[in-house]
Amino acid sequence: MQNSIKSAKGSTVLRNHSRQSPLEYLKKHYFLYLLLTPALLLTLIFKYGPMYGAVIAFKDFSPIKGIIGSEWVGFKHFDKFLSSPNFELIFMNTLNLSLFGLILGFPVPILLALMLNQVRRARMKKNIQLFLYAPNFISVVVVVGMLFIFLSPTGPINQLFTSITGEPIMFMSRPEYFRWIYILSDIWTGAGWASIIYVAALANVDPELHNAASLDGANLFQRIRHIDIPTLRPIMAIVFILAAGGIMSIGFEKAYLMQTSMNLPTSEIIPTYVYKIGLQSGDYAYSAAVGLFNAVINVILLVTVNFIVKKLNEGEGLY
Repeated sequence: MQNSIKSAKGSTVLRNHSRQSPLEYLKKHYFLYLLLTPALLLTLIFKYGPMYGAVIAFKDFSPIKGIIGSEWVGFKHFDKFLSSPNFELIFMNTLNLSLFGLILGFPVPILLALMLNQVRRARMKKNIQLFLYAPNFISVVVVVGMLFIFLSPTGPINQLFTSITGEPIMFMSRPEYFRWIYILSDIWTGAGWASIIYVAALANVDPELHNAASLDGANLFQRIRHIDIPTLRPIMAIVFILAAGGIMSIGFEKAYLMQTSMNLPTSEIIPTYVYKIGLQSGDYAYSAAVGLFNAVINVILLVTVNFIVKKLNEGEGLY
């Protein structure tokens, strides 16, 4: 009898809630929306507001005439970029650097999280996490400075090579080494911090599942495969989609700081090209067109990868 009364009350509450208009719901929960207001304002001002400036990619922009007064030129700047002799080199450098970085860097945080999950001593686990997270807080300028010091002809790494081969290797000057130095240093600085989300997900796994699997004779790798990996799969899908969607958005600062006149054949990428053309040469409209082209490629990759992941992952995707 009591259960019937409770269910009747519950259904009445649901009906009353469904009858509420959006305005009534907003009045009732207005304080929650007020808390959301600063984030919405920041997003509108700093994310959506600057989108208006992208219109200069279709204009012969002049700072004196302004955005509105500048003459429309359509896709002139896009045609100029696509037909330029440097387009293939810059595009492939950007794609290769980001693609190899994704392939090599994506599994590392997952492996770190799986290994950290096997550490049972809380104090030791915290010390290891501190050691892994620390590189993320080192400035990009400091990281690049460390690379130049360690990989210089008189640096500690080259001293080792010199003792073996008799001559140093010019790591920072030879184009074939730039990509590997960039990617491996990125993994070193970011993998530990990126593993936090996976460590948090594994903390929610019921220990009884592992105990039951151990009693059934499952070894460590079988428990990881059948318990831990399925737990991480939804997060892995979302992180992979976001990473693939930003595959053309490589960090400008690090690539620019690592550039030398000798390694330009592999270090010149779209962000550094936009900086040089836009700020150093003052061709704002052309650099805006190049940046917009890069953004469109990212959106296409995001939608495509999300569609593929949803097909392969039983409908689980970013949206």
